[in-house]
Amino acid sequence: MPRQPDTRYGVGAWGMEHSVSTLIEERAPADSARPPAFRTDIQALRAVAVLAVVVNHLWPGGLTGGYVGVDVFFVISGFLISSHLDREITATGRVRLGRFYARRIRRLLPAALLVLGVSLVAAYFLLPYPRWEATAAEAFAAALYWENWLLAAKSVDYSAANAAASLVQHYWSLSVEEQFYLCWPVLLVLLFKIRRRRAQVVGITVVGAASLAFSVYYTQVEPSQAYFVTPVRVWEFALGALVALTGWGLSKRTAGAASAVGFAMILGSAVLYGHGTPFPGYLALVPTVGTVLVIAAGRSPGRQWHTAVTASSPVQFLGGISYSLYLWHWPLILLAPFVLGDALRAGRMTAPYLVAVLAVSLVLAYLSKVLVEDRGIAIGLGTGRTFAAMVAGVVVVSAAAGGLNWTYLRHVDQAERDGTVQLSGPCAGAQALIPAHGCPNPMGPAKVVHMGPANEYFTAPPDCVGTEGSADVLVCDYGGGAESPDVVWLVGDSHAQQWQPAVADLAREHGWVLKLAYLGGCPFADVAFVGFGDLTTDEARRTCVEWSARMTDVIAEDRPSVVLTSFYARKESVDDGSGRSQTEQYRDGLEPRWRRWTDAGARVVVLADPPLNGAVRDHQCVALHPGDPSVCAVDRGTAHPVDPLAEVARTSGNPGVRLADFTDYFCDERRCHGVVGNVAVYYDPDHLNATFSRSLAPMLDQVLKPR
Repeated sequence: MPRQPDTRYGVGAWGMEHSVSTLIEERAPADSARPPAFRTDIQALRAVAVLAVVVNHLWPGGLTGGYVGVDVFFVISGFLISSHLDREITATGRVRLGRFYARRIRRLLPAALLVLGVSLVAAYFLLPYPRWEATAAEAFAAALYWENWLLAAKSVDYSAANAAASLVQHYWSLSVEEQFYLCWPVLLVLLFKIRRRRAQVVGITVVGAASLAFSVYYTQVEPSQAYFVTPVRVWEFALGALVALTGWGLSKRTAGAASAVGFAMILGSAVLYGHGTPFPGYLALVPTVGTVLVIAAGRSPGRQWHTAVTASSPVQFLGGISYSLYLWHWPLILLAPFVLGDALRAGRMTAPYLVAVLAVSLVLAYLSKVLVEDRGIAIGLGTGRTFAAMVAGVVVVSAAAGGLNWTYLRHVDQAERDGTVQLSGPCAGAQALIPAHGCPNPMGPAKVVHMGPANEYFTAPPDCVGTEGSADVLVCDYGGGAESPDVVWLVGDSHAQQWQPAVADLAREHGWVLKLAYLGGCPFADVAFVGFGDLTTDEARRTCVEWSARMTDVIAEDRPSVVLTSFYARKESVDDGSGRSQTEQYRDGLEPRWRRWTDAGARVVVLADPPLNGAVRDHQCVALHPGDPSVCAVDRGTAHPVDPLAEVARTSGNPGVRLADFTDYFCDERRCHGVVGNVAVYYDPDHLNATFSRSLAPMLDQVLKPR
């Protein structure tokens, strides 16, 4: 099953607010002429935060919880902005919003727009065309600072769950921060007008508590969306704001202990949290409260136990370039495999290359800081001209994004035309491995290596009707008005859906009424379902159990001729507490359901899962090595481990159950391949290319013939 998009491993992010410069603005009396004091500890927190995220992206299996860096920075931003606004409100009773926003624009936008522009150009010249669409759409959204909502919407699009990350996906957190900047000054002024300091503290506490409660709730019910949407993050800014507005500090005696605990909480969560940690939710309290403790401890005068390290030049340098480092590192990580190409073995980034990516990121970050960030701050544009420059920059980026998307659509049209002739001849696709065809080079290079819309396994066949949604039934009537056409069902999860192109071709050929029913991440069996990896929620498990039970009855009552079924049993875990193997537990949950269908007169054909792809090779391997797909071949035993679903079907005592196992059309005696018959086998890490699926239609037709 495809995984939900996980920002912690591919696209974790944050935006950064360094105030007017890289200073921490301590509160001072309104009439004080003393300039804000520089806080090396907060600069060090920036360094820790950016390093955590960058290391997490470069070595996701190393610092598994490095994504907490975003939460550290949200707290810092809440503290800095609230400190700045508080001084202005206290002194004047208001905030000059135009000037405030103009400062933010000059500080943040030049570097952000530069990286967006470079990313769009790099996408065109270096990335395969199917990845242009997402980069263009997200660059447009990022330029307007609503990308986090776009990604939240995408996170519930099951067909997009395996989509590759875009070059600018990390801008989602900048969107969250800009939305915070847009609303926060207005809130502080309104609260100040009511009852000054007391109203501000009480109001922010209420807002923060409500946001935290929503974050805990939403992380449980919609974990993918919860990572992106703004309301679940507001409480983190509020924590920093409360430290700023209450003036909370610690005595010198307790400050050292508090900062030690704070740094331990941040680093501990970065080390101990991981892929399956429900986040943000209540667990985000650990790094955020840790950040609060460090900030509060830093108000104590004098040096602390960590000052020798945190105030050192390397740490301060890293904190100073943290914003630009964050902007540059992610697109460089994604572009490196396409730049290095055959220099990488099977498309995998090894340690020396990752270190090189880090080094280049640091260099670009420094140059961007000196030549773009600092100059953007120094330019003496007035408020009006600043906003005009912002509009101009956004228009330029938006136009470039539109141009990239237009070019993408032209490539899509060409790919669809190419696809119509790709399966011609006896040596195309899976048919190349039929010995009688005598194909001279069955594992030769693919004619099409970049998977676009023409290769989508999940696109519904034409002339199908039904309501939208993954749990609904689509009916495709190819009976041509026949009185009693054969009714054929294809049911399961997306690993059943990947056979849809082949089944639909046969339905047209034989005049079937084809009925399609899928539910992603759901094994079609009466089992104690645990989940796909650790990404399945309690609600998803309940939905799966109820849906599969209901559809079992619906299919039996329909009395079809054939039921085709499949699902990703290798990765969809079950556990009834008996300690038995997955195969035995699945056997108990499958045989009675299959019996229901065969008793109703149907033949049950179980489609064995193809060999693994993304789990055993870089799923981009074929695209990275178009001239030599043999680099992507994997040992057969590794690529094709035991499949519980296939094992149950193979040993079933029900004479109405048949196994369709096409492994020999993916693998030779030793290895399983990424290209067969000049056709790329896989669409994404987990599913078949629709073109290759269609090439298996003649073989499936033979299995479906009555014995």
